Amino acid sequence: MSSVQPLRVYTCLPVCIVEDHHDVVCHIYRAIASRHLPMKNIKLVHLDSHPDLLIPVNLCADTVFEKEKLFRVTSKDHYFLSDGLYVSEEHLENPKPLLLHVIKVNPINRQESFTEMKTGEDSETWLAKKPRRECSQAGEPSCSQPLSRTTDVLQLAEARSVIKDSRQDEQSSSVKRDYNGEDEEGSTSYVVQRISTFLSQTEPYILDIDLDFFSCKNPFKELYTEEEYAILQELYCFRGPVPNANEDELDECVDRRIRQLEDLEAAFADLLEDDREEIVTHWVRKLGKACFVHLVSSLKSRNPHPDYEMVHQAGLTCDSIELPHHISSDEEIDRLMSAVQRLLEHLPKPTLVTMSRSSLDEYCPVEQVDSVQHRVLAVLEKQYGPLDIQKDYENTNTEVQAHQHTSRTPNK
Repeated sequence: MSSVQPLRVYTCLPVCIVEDHHDVVCHIYRAIASRHLPMKNIKLVHLDSHPDLLIPVNLCADTVFEKEKLFRVTSKDHYFLSDGLYVSEEHLENPKPLLLHVIKVNPINRQESFTEMKTGEDSETWLAKKPRRECSQAGEPSCSQPLSRTTDVLQLAEARSVIKDSRQDEQSSSVKRDYNGEDEEGSTSYVVQRISTFLSQTEPYILDIDLDFFSCKNPFKELYTEEEYAILQELYCFRGPVPNANEDELDECVDRRIRQLEDLEAAFADLLEDDREEIVTHWVRKLGKACFVHLVSSLKSRNPHPDYEMVHQAGLTCDSIELPHHISSDEEIDRLMSAVQRLLEHLPKPTLVTMSRSSLDEYCPVEQVDSVQHRVLAVLEKQYGPLDIQKDYENTNTEVQAHQHTSRTPNK
């Protein structure tokens, strides 16, 4: 007889909203501790414009078992782990299997989106803010009244698809009838078909939404000129291993990338202390990049005291591809909302929803984030009914408002 206790079920679907994406980790830990999520083999459907595969470059393996320390070290920006993809298994400590599927989600076309929003109730009513009430059960948390991106599906073990619910079976079948090998990548039927192969209708999972999925900026493009950004791309460009590389070649690739990033970090740290010509010349020789002097010269022509730490952070986003940058119109946001709503109709109800605003770092435009958040909550309530909305970002509201004000104020 199994000693594993059955998982608990929330009365209302929790929606934990944070500002910075890494802050959802503590809410996930809490759900595990309260036995609403299992200790292992957790699946996650991740709606985002970025993969968000970041960890501290010097993170010790045992830190994952020290909760508070882990929260601290994941609260900073770190290197994109392009090099980590090529580490041989022998160099990993306490390795765990990770299955990652990256699936493109296309917005619903204009006519479909308009028809869908007008069906049943007026779109303005559908998107209107609804009042909140208390759940009838004593002691239960408060609930609200029914109020081109990528989806990452993460899972820590081999996926199994076991669909038992007859109603969900019927929905899935209708989608599969629409799906054939010729369906466009990113269409609803394509996405559902891909996810249904490894997301069971009976297993718990997390629905994780970064609001920059709906409208996304590359904030560094507003900080630097095209020439400066192009130089950063040259300096930080990642050169991967050759196809079918052996273990020695993989190790050399990783070592080369580590040296490259460590040298660049040291170079900009030096410039913070002293950016005289001889210091710049020293790093040009060490890096072997003549463009480095042109970058510093351009930065200083616009600001005599550049923020070199920010320059390095911008460079770390220049991997093998550029950060996405597309500020969506209201119509485009609505079409993506319709695509997400259709997707959720064919997926099982999540155990937990986590949501990141990503507005202080400007990956989601500050002037759009509140509207996008409201519309996402409307979609979730329409699909799942009452929600337990937990806003874990209230202390940053004044900062967002100040940021909105300054972003509209020309530099003097």
